[in-house]
Amino acid sequence: MSRPILAEFETPEALVRALRLARAEGHRAIDAFSPFPVEDLAAALDPPRVPVRPIMAAAGFGAAAAMYALQWYGAVHDYPLNSGGRPLHSWPVFLLVPFEVGVLAAAVAGFAAFLWGCGLPRLHHPLFAMPRFERASQDRFLLLVAPRGPAEGLRRTLEEAGARLVSDLHE
Repeated sequence: MSRPILAEFETPEALVRALRLARAEGHRAIDAFSPFPVEDLAAALDPPRVPVRPIMAAAGFGAAAAMYALQWYGAVHDYPLNSGGRPLHSWPVFLLVPFEVGVLAAAVAGFAAFLWGCGLPRLHHPLFAMPRFERASQDRFLLLVAPRGPAEGLRRTLEEAGARLVSDLHE
C-alpha cells in the first residue's frame, strides 16, 4: 500500500484545485492545512462523519434497559419482598436508576466517540516531522492525500495543479 502524500501550495486556489483533481481521479483526501479558513475547502474536502448520536443513543438505552432488568430480576425473582402490599414488579419505583445510569452511559459513550472521531489521544503525528510543515500556520497551504494505487499518477496531478513540494509521509 502506498504512503500518504503531502503537497505544498502557495495559494488557496491551487490547494482547492489540487484537492478536486485528486478526488476526481479517485484518491482519498485525508486532510488539508491552511493559515486561514478557505470557504471552498470545506465543501471539497467532505470529511467523514462520526456517528456520535447513534453511539450515545445505543449506550444510553442499552444501559438503562440493563439497569431496569437488573432491578426487575432482583425484586421479582432473586429477593421477592412484599412491603406495604405493593406488587413485586413496581415499575414506577424502578425508573430512577435506569434513567440516571442511561444518561451517564450516554455521556461517557459520547465523549469516547468524540475522542475516537478526532483521533485523540494521539500525542505525535507523522506530519510533525515533515519538512516545512510548520509553514502551514504561516503562509503555506498543505494537502495530505492517500493515493489509490501507484503514487506516481497522484504526484503528477499535484505538480500539475501547482504544488511546490510533493513528498511521502514518513510513518
